Amino acid sequence: MQHPFLARLDQGPLLADGAMGTQLFARGIRSDQCLDAINLTQADLVQQIHREYIAAGAELIETNTFGANRFRLAAFGLEDRVGEINRQGARIAREARDIMGESVFIAGAIGPSGALFQPLGPVTYSEVADAVQEQVEALAEKGVDVLIFETFTDLNELTIAVDAAQKVCDLPIIAQMSFDDNRRTASGHDVVQVVEALERLDVAVMGVNCGIGPQQALDLVGQFNHITETLISAMPNAGYPVRVAGRISYIATPAYFASFARGALASGARLIGGCCGTTPDHVKAMRDVVHAGEPSRPVVVVSPRPVPTAAPAPGDQPPPTRLARKLAKREFVISVELDPPRGSNPTKALKGAALLRDAGADLINIGDNVMAKVRMSSLGLALLIQQHVGLETLIHFTPRDRNLMAVQSDLLGAHALGIRHILAVTGDQLRSSTNPPVTAVWDVDAIGLIGILKRMNQGSDYAGTSIGRPTQFLIGCAVGPNAADLDHELDRLQRKLDAGADFVMTQPLFSMEQLERFLDRVGSLPVPLILGIVPLESYRQAELLHHEVPGFSVPDDVRERMRLSGDHGAEEGLRMADEFVEQARTLVSGVYIMTSYGRYDAAIALTRKLAALRRTEEEAS
Repeated sequence: MQHPFLARLDQGPLLADGAMGTQLFARGIRSDQCLDAINLTQADLVQQIHREYIAAGAELIETNTFGANRFRLAAFGLEDRVGEINRQGARIAREARDIMGESVFIAGAIGPSGALFQPLGPVTYSEVADAVQEQVEALAEKGVDVLIFETFTDLNELTIAVDAAQKVCDLPIIAQMSFDDNRRTASGHDVVQVVEALERLDVAVMGVNCGIGPQQALDLVGQFNHITETLISAMPNAGYPVRVAGRISYIATPAYFASFARGALASGARLIGGCCGTTPDHVKAMRDVVHAGEPSRPVVVVSPRPVPTAAPAPGDQPPPTRLARKLAKREFVISVELDPPRGSNPTKALKGAALLRDAGADLINIGDNVMAKVRMSSLGLALLIQQHVGLETLIHFTPRDRNLMAVQSDLLGAHALGIRHILAVTGDQLRSSTNPPVTAVWDVDAIGLIGILKRMNQGSDYAGTSIGRPTQFLIGCAVGPNAADLDHELDRLQRKLDAGADFVMTQPLFSMEQLERFLDRVGSLPVPLILGIVPLESYRQAELLHHEVPGFSVPDDVRERMRLSGDHGAEEGLRMADEFVEQARTLVSGVYIMTSYGRYDAAIALTRKLAALRRTEEEAS
């Protein structure tokens, strides 16, 4: 399965962001401060810079972690906070992407160690390899899409760093070097030697960054393109730096970088961006060249399709939804969860929904401020998906954030807009660290919410007052088969069924043993059961879910398989999910696939397999 970043590069040139340090200095950060530590002290500032680059058109943004290795951080007494700073850098970039709602790749930025190597200094290349792995593991843990090694001047250090990274993760790697005005690196290597070394490591992209400026970069891109089939990158400085009024400035204008972008594309570059001195204005100028004729962000690019559950005209009785018909016949249902964006731009979610529709999904599940974090309303995204993608949706709905009046108002509005499927959930607990502080409502819990929905389906509100024509909600409830107090969980499940739930969705399970143990306890359910599935991404994720996330229990044998999978965790996780669903298909009415880190590729692959199997069975019958 091709990595999404590589698949995107196959489609054409991709635009990266510009300088982070330049933007931090412009916002008042002093040159003697640790720029990487700003992740911990002024995260909002770093995130704002990411967001400005995304708005300018960047399709790849780099984490603020260029110098976040133990050697450079030691100068600030921060060498024991490598993991924390890198994880925070990745998290900030991901949050910026979520808020902007764009399909942007997150590149974990790794610069040279800054150390002096033996025999001239005390540091060995082996120690540098250890430092790189420390940094890479932290970045990968927080879900970066790709690693970018940049501004290396010592080819030996770069190859050792790339090799070290490849031993601990399987992310695509961009490897870039800086050259002097003689077109050689500081370690004396020319383009031919750089290409030979990086080809042996099979990096995804190789190229040049920083250096002297755009003209030198164009010359070097031509040399790279002449001797390698590997994709090429070019991210130069904005020319020579000059000191103006006590501050460092760069003279290359955005218009000049637009010219550079045209030349870089003509010379064979596939990944284009900027380094020191470049700004969002430079990126926007390059965007107008790289993606000439395309509309500016934000924009929804999914073609509109008819709404499958459009709101009926007054007096009409709408037909049952496709999901209702399938569950009534106990046909196998494929549902996938998408998280709403943290901002107002739904582009990424709509693109994901369209891909899942084309793969064969029946339904998109949409969370309601999951983990008690502010996101676009599930209702708003559901309506957009139904209007623009033509796929039915199920919204998670929690009374945590709404009083009794708002609960009923929102439900009536959802029904009027054609939203028919509701998963009634109590909602995650609010964290004490929420800033600004917010309070939970919980006039009712999930059981009470199901009762409200049932009354609306009978034509009245919570107080028994008529609402006119009854609603036609299909009501779902959740159950945690791995709950610490399973007796209490099953008691609540029975009360949810008694209140009127039409189907049940489980929290994630990972093995037939878990499913069979739950079915033995719960007995024969009177309503359809939809099985929750999480295709695991890595051993680290399996350990995290098992040990740190309530309601999750990843069996020992599953975690061991993930451990043994090494760098191929995503493939092994998908393989195990596929095996589990194949075994469980006759015991459940469908699956509810949950995505990790906002990535849809595993869900799409599993959906496509299940849809093909379902078609084969339908044709046979």
